Amino acid sequence: MTDLATVPDAVDVVRTPAEAAAAPRPPLLVTDTLAAYLDGLGVPAGELAWRRIGDGQANITYEIRRGGDRLVLRRGPRPPYPPSAHDMPREARFLAAVGAAGVPVPRVRAVCEDDAVLGVPFYLMDHVDGVVLTDALPHGFDGADAGRAVAHAAVDALANLHAVPLEGEIAALGRPAGYLERQVRRFAQLWPLNTRRDLPLVVRVGERLEATRPVQARASIVHGDYRLGNLMYAAPDRIAAILDWEMAALGDPLADLGYLLATWSEDGIPATVMDLTPVTAGPGFPSREALAERYAARTGADLAGLAWYEALALWKSAIFCEAMYTRWLDGQRPGDAFAPRLAEGVPALAAAADAALARLEKGTR
Repeated sequence: MTDLATVPDAVDVVRTPAEAAAAPRPPLLVTDTLAAYLDGLGVPAGELAWRRIGDGQANITYEIRRGGDRLVLRRGPRPPYPPSAHDMPREARFLAAVGAAGVPVPRVRAVCEDDAVLGVPFYLMDHVDGVVLTDALPHGFDGADAGRAVAHAAVDALANLHAVPLEGEIAALGRPAGYLERQVRRFAQLWPLNTRRDLPLVVRVGERLEATRPVQARASIVHGDYRLGNLMYAAPDRIAAILDWEMAALGDPLADLGYLLATWSEDGIPATVMDLTPVTAGPGFPSREALAERYAARTGADLAGLAWYEALALWKSAIFCEAMYTRWLDGQRPGDAFAPRLAEGVPALAAAADAALARLEKGTR
């Protein structure tokens, strides 16, 4: 585990607003203003310490410690970015609402929309103990059935999320009708804004998604980025928290299942840049097909058109990954090891989406 820092580095973290104003690019943390904000929340006094956590490539998450208190701060990347993107107050509202409905999520401690603190809106939540799985199983997850338990816990948590009634504060979060139409339209509109290169397959896949768009059969909370890397485990069979709710909405639950499968590494299936948790390609982990079957058994969902939802997930990933690539080309993501991979990674995502639509045309999952 990376040690927490206490001394600003003058690149990502500075001490004062004056240092922030003089920096060549906006810092991610300004410790003096953050400390004053924590004072106002009643966080115990003491030395402020921080460390970057998570494998997210869009928004930025820090563990914050002070006076024995442990918090997690979540903010968007360095501006500029498109309007409505990286909407931290909206994400925090979603988090609070689903938490009140019994979904395992961190408790939101505060939401700050005052740009004078960090330059962008952010929110703070309680720290949750647990592990996020990436390329290997940690200590305590090494039993013979650990892989199956991990997979079943992920699918069961998804089924439970999709069973939450759309009422009260949850119903106020959006409108589920027309979700798939809005998703295809919105991301098709984002593509020319996000790219500077000619990748006609991305456009063609979007057109095919619209032409074959299914009728939404059910409505539920949709996490929008439901993959293993956004789940924190307390044990192989128990999820401590579902993380990263920026893309959450009310809509078609199969969009979440398609995303989980499209990002689930499996031996024999070509990997994409969205295979961020390759541990699942190892021994003991169920296949994508087995995950789908468990979800269907838990929910009664008809999965005949599931390949369409996998294609949607891969296509959307291509479009938001292209935004990261363009920001990197513009010098807005210096030192980023992920963004250079997107030169080939985005076309590969589009090709994988195209292949999923080909399966749909053949009537196979």
